[in-house]
Amino acid sequence: MSTTTVAAARIGVAAVSALGFAAVIGSGTAQAAPQDCVVTRDLVSATATCHDTDAPAGREYALIIECTGLHLDPYTLPFIVFGPYQGSWGGSFAPTGQGSATCLGPVQVGTATNAYVKIYRD
Repeated sequence: MSTTTVAAARIGVAAVSALGFAAVIGSGTAQAAPQDCVVTRDLVSATATCHDTDAPAGREYALIIECTGLHLDPYTLPFIVFGPYQGSWGGSFAPTGQGSATCLGPVQVGTATNAYVKIYRD
């Protein structure tokens, strides 16, 4: 086996091991920033349901998901790197609505390590 093939195999095993570790540690319910929201997450995605009936008119929330895995890093273009990144989200949502986010995308694959709701527009 050539040195390049051995190095690539070791990197692949390390990436799969780290993703497996993050999957075991990272699953469960996360705490939401706005207290009237419930955030749940699984291996690769998260959802938030908010019931903030006292929110001022025009307020919107965003669900932020933190991931660990392979992704396109803007500082090392065009290389794909392994590490933490923020996943994609489905846009803002009303204080009495639902939002979703995922760690999967066209140039990213990883596991969810944290998820939280923050005020997108006040």
